[in-house]
Amino acid sequence: MTYEGTSKKSLKSYFNFWNIVKWLSIILFFVFMIYPFFSILYRSFLTKDGGFTLQNYATFFSKKYYNRTLKNSLSVSFFATLFSVIIGLPMAYITTRYNIYGKKLINILIIMSLMSPPFIGAYSWIMLFGRSGFVTSLFAKIGITVPPIYGFGGIVLVFTLKFFPYVYLYVSGAMSSIDRSLEEAAENLGSSKLKRIWTITIPVIMPTLTAGAIMVFMSSLADFGTPMLIGEGYKVLPVLVYEEYMSEMGGNANMAGALSVIIVLCSTTVLLIQKYAVSRKNYVMTALRPPIVEELSTGKRILLTAICMFISFVAFLPQIVVVVTSFIKTNGPIFVKGFSLESYEKIFYKLSKNITNTFVYSTIAIVIMVVLGMLISYLTVKRKDKVTNILDLLIMFPYVIPGAVLGISLLVAFNKPPLILSGTASILIIAYIVRKMPYTIRSSSAMLYQIDQSIEEASINLGVSPMKTFFKITARMMAPGVISGAILSWITSINELSSSIMLYSGKTATISVAIYTEVVRASFGTAAALASILTITTILSLLLFSIISKGKVSVI
Repeated sequence: MTYEGTSKKSLKSYFNFWNIVKWLSIILFFVFMIYPFFSILYRSFLTKDGGFTLQNYATFFSKKYYNRTLKNSLSVSFFATLFSVIIGLPMAYITTRYNIYGKKLINILIIMSLMSPPFIGAYSWIMLFGRSGFVTSLFAKIGITVPPIYGFGGIVLVFTLKFFPYVYLYVSGAMSSIDRSLEEAAENLGSSKLKRIWTITIPVIMPTLTAGAIMVFMSSLADFGTPMLIGEGYKVLPVLVYEEYMSEMGGNANMAGALSVIIVLCSTTVLLIQKYAVSRKNYVMTALRPPIVEELSTGKRILLTAICMFISFVAFLPQIVVVVTSFIKTNGPIFVKGFSLESYEKIFYKLSKNITNTFVYSTIAIVIMVVLGMLISYLTVKRKDKVTNILDLLIMFPYVIPGAVLGISLLVAFNKPPLILSGTASILIIAYIVRKMPYTIRSSSAMLYQIDQSIEEASINLGVSPMKTFFKITARMMAPGVISGAILSWITSINELSSSIMLYSGKTATISVAIYTEVVRASFGTAAALASILTITTILSLLLFSIISKGKVSVI
């Protein structure tokens, strides 16, 4: 009797609220992330008849067409990363170490350029430097031929201007927290400023610098929209995955699966190399004496401000281009003189469903992300054990899965009983949650580390259950971080193209899908109007983020 009562009590204590949440989270991750990926992994080893084979991988590594595509992907990612570091590192040093003008404006422009989708940047540069672009036509009138924006150079340009903010934002934070005594010691030993930067400053911030660089590399490797719009024959892996799966001549899902696995392996390998390189060296600082902002002479101050402002403006230029062109009159695919609201009239008449879908799906995804993000971040920060460590690893998995790969994985996994989701709004919402959840969890975790454990302990000691304590006290204290992360997830969800293009149906198309299809059809006016809606929404969301976070929560 006593043993039975004790057994029931221990069983009840095991199935408490947090254990249920923990195992439910694990199940959800396995069902909607791990299972889909392993479905496509399994599919990559099948023939069209369903037999086991290694032919898909043999074909990839034996045919020049596929090898060239892999080389193209790695090339654009490498050079985009290199140029992002070349631009982002000096800019971060200048803005954190010198009293240049307009630092807040520079930061706003850079963050805005990061938050907009890359394919809008590609579209904008086509408007400027395409064959009939504004700048191209302007220079043609005076007999100057402008290099085309299409192909390798154009892709690298768009990726660099789009993703260098990762390096800038990561490095800016690290530069601001370096203990200046390290640099002062080098200076007292007679080291020049340049040598001090190379031998002290850069090595100290190297883990942060490589973290920013890896974000650029992986984002470039995973992007679908930019190379699809301006590649013109310069194929990269995400585009090839899309073409293999969605081919009008009868796609090869098994080959698309093999390509997807190769992309994920490339992403994972690069991430592991970065982590290994960082782990070999360890720098510890007190950060009690942050660097002093150096006062510049007026001439140098104006020069450095002009350089930073110019780069920031060029990065933000695509947003200006789409808004301006959305008000220009069009005659079919051609822009004509004069301004009108014709493009907006067209989209609200023909594409209102896409606009509604975007905001409805993203809102549903955000609500789910907020609830799950709060609970999962609490588990991984405050209730660590072997299972939550696995959960913490699973949270990182979306970073190495490109959107196109996730889209195909979900289609392959949920295109047959017992759970058929293909063609529904649910599959798009799931894709958004899986891809964007890390933003919410990351910002929530950052807030949790700042909450004193004694506050919860005091509540529990007063007889309040752990579950009620979480919702009444901890969740309220987490709110700024959670909402900030949710806003960033919202921004990236409404701008999502890579997975949406794989998963949408006629009834579930979103704004990003509509922009892509309008550009392909050369309906540039309506594409600009749709892109402007995303731009304005992004600006308003970032303003809300800034108000809520009060600068305490990082964008990345």
